[in-house]
Amino acid sequence: MHTNTTRPARSLWHAASIFVIACTLAATGMAQPYWGTIFIDPDIITEADPSTLTSVTYVGQGMVTVYDRRPPGWVTINAYLFDVLWDDGLTSVAMVNPEFTQAQAALEAETYAHAIGKLPTCLRADVDEIWIHQGVYAFGGGNNSILIHTGQSALYIADGILEETLVHEATHTSLDAAHAASAGWLAAQAADPDFISTYAETNPTTEDVAESFLCWIMVRHRASQISQENFDLITQAIPNRLAYFDEMPCDLYPLTSGVGIAEETVAPVGVFPSPANDWITLRTERPLPTNTRFELIAMDGRVVRTTTLTDQQRVNVSDVRPGIYLWRCSAAEQPLGAGTIAIE
Repeated sequence: MHTNTTRPARSLWHAASIFVIACTLAATGMAQPYWGTIFIDPDIITEADPSTLTSVTYVGQGMVTVYDRRPPGWVTINAYLFDVLWDDGLTSVAMVNPEFTQAQAALEAETYAHAIGKLPTCLRADVDEIWIHQGVYAFGGGNNSILIHTGQSALYIADGILEETLVHEATHTSLDAAHAASAGWLAAQAADPDFISTYAETNPTTEDVAESFLCWIMVRHRASQISQENFDLITQAIPNRLAYFDEMPCDLYPLTSGVGIAEETVAPVGVFPSPANDWITLRTERPLPTNTRFELIAMDGRVVRTTTLTDQQRVNVSDVRPGIYLWRCSAAEQPLGAGTIAIE
């Protein structure tokens, strides 16, 4: 059962703008390719993508303190509470405003738990609570939560960008604290030709990570979903930010990758946890092919572990020195997945 929660009087809040009808590419030579990145393409994460959602369980009502943009401010409500479980072991509590009926609250909790379950593990890691209210007001991320106003959500759903918006807000929740003010991120900002959007440039300390991370997913893992023009705009505007994310440990499960513009390839393997201690576990949507090959590669290019897998889906790394490593997995020369992982 969720216990009562108090909130600080002051907190950081970030939101995708509700005033932009569409994001138009800037004319050649103009600063910032986009106004806001959630509007670039509605097909980055779609209904066809798998969700990690395992269960949503009603546990009763309870007094909680949550943020509501309508007053605006912190409000204490007797919310409907739902325990949310995702299949990678992460959990959250959906807190639904009692302005809904219990039946409506259950539907809202299921809807957003399913949608958030499509986001990578690394973005859901700090989403402890999901706050759901009525009203056409901006979403929010931060405070170990995601704020949802269902009237605005209906507009995002109609435009096909609900999941893209949730990526943005979950990035605030799970990545901002560790990265937005880090030396590496600030160096990448300074080295890049531009900000990716007007929204990021206007809010460089609060919105740049979230605006850029969605674009990293686009060009590194869903390139086949976007146009060549968008691919070029992103990779030319923020190459150092993209490289920063390349080096950042991030479990992308259940997201799979498309390689190349307008070209899909099978990439069913992910690895976790990151950081890892004694074992790396491979996560797949189906059994591994016979003689699957897993390689762990140091940043200087040395292959430090090569393992042939059959039924097993775990790799012993107890003797590997701590650090950031590249990994790749293949079978019969067919790539099954690749990425980075931290080892402690």
